Amino acid sequence: MKHLLCLALLGSSLLHAAEAERSAPLLGFTEFRTDLPGGRHANVRTMRAVVTRADGTGRRELAADIVREPDAWTQFAGWSPDGKTAVISRGWQSPENARWEEEHKQFRHTKDGWLVDAFLVELATGRATNITAVERVSSYNGGLFYWPGDDTKLGFTAIIDGNSHPFRMDRDGRNKTDLTKASKEFAYGFSSSRDGRRIAYHKNYQVFLADADGGNARRVDTGQPFNFAPTWSPDGTHVLFLSGEHYNCHPHVALADGSGLRKLADRGGYRGVTEFLDVPDFHGGSSDTPVWSVDGRAVFHTAKVGKNVELFRVTLDGKSGQLTSSAEGTTHYHPQPSPDGKFLVCGTKRDGIRQILVLKLADGSTKQVTQMQPGHAALWPHWQPAAR
Repeated sequence: MKHLLCLALLGSSLLHAAEAERSAPLLGFTEFRTDLPGGRHANVRTMRAVVTRADGTGRRELAADIVREPDAWTQFAGWSPDGKTAVISRGWQSPENARWEEEHKQFRHTKDGWLVDAFLVELATGRATNITAVERVSSYNGGLFYWPGDDTKLGFTAIIDGNSHPFRMDRDGRNKTDLTKASKEFAYGFSSSRDGRRIAYHKNYQVFLADADGGNARRVDTGQPFNFAPTWSPDGTHVLFLSGEHYNCHPHVALADGSGLRKLADRGGYRGVTEFLDVPDFHGGSSDTPVWSVDGRAVFHTAKVGKNVELFRVTLDGKSGQLTSSAEGTTHYHPQPSPDGKFLVCGTKRDGIRQILVLKLADGSTKQVTQMQPGHAALWPHWQPAAR
């Protein structure tokens, strides 16, 4: 009888462990080649959006059906608030336009040369909906996010006549509204406050804060030429962004009305860009930006330490702590806290290979999620939101 009871308890324990594994948040990220000859496009077109568990098991590609066309790729870009739908960017570029870009070392966003759209992909069914193609306003659409505090809206960024504009639209893709309609300047880095009432973006590398409809826009006066990637604190009282000079900028915060500017941390000579290819890239890599902690009391960022780029946490009152201390030549980038605030996922490059790493904040222990081989990479991780 005691033996049967032990078996029953063991079975129950295994069942609970399996259920916990199935309910644990997933990680979405992008895999691709890094060393194929032919320049940037030859490698970018190999990008594929994937999801996996935080322990690296259960890997699967998403939206494979939408990249059957040559020179098309997918990139994991985010989640719905309930974690049931993935946001996937689908890109395509003509080989002719790619060759022109390589020759001239600059992007050329033409209607015939590029097509970038944002898809909503249901995790359970795999159904993919091209939401930015509905009542299309541009052939280059990115940065899609679910509008906080409003279950009926989405936000995204579109390039129109060479300028980037933040848009808001209905969940079905209709009624797209340009939030900087009269602007002839490049507006990027678009985000919304958690209550959905305010927006932030940088325009010609100056940070602007505005109402949700784009009205009452106010520039944050930093006195610096380069201001980049503003994001709102969880409680909406502060906005976080990089400020300084290009390739010499540092985490700053300001109050929601744009006042009270403060430098939070110094990146120690780190350029703030991680090269994601092993071939020459005329664009120079991927921006590495600071992020808020889940409780909004601190900021995670990266900074140079010797020959490394390490992870740091700095509180709003300026108390800083180094989270990693790695073998010489290691770099970290793109940190993101888990929904429960207990872990940090980031990219890491050691031995020349770009992997996804999860760090436990309580004790600093780490687990490498991916096992990419030379010439391959995994980047841009996103935690699945906690189930509601």
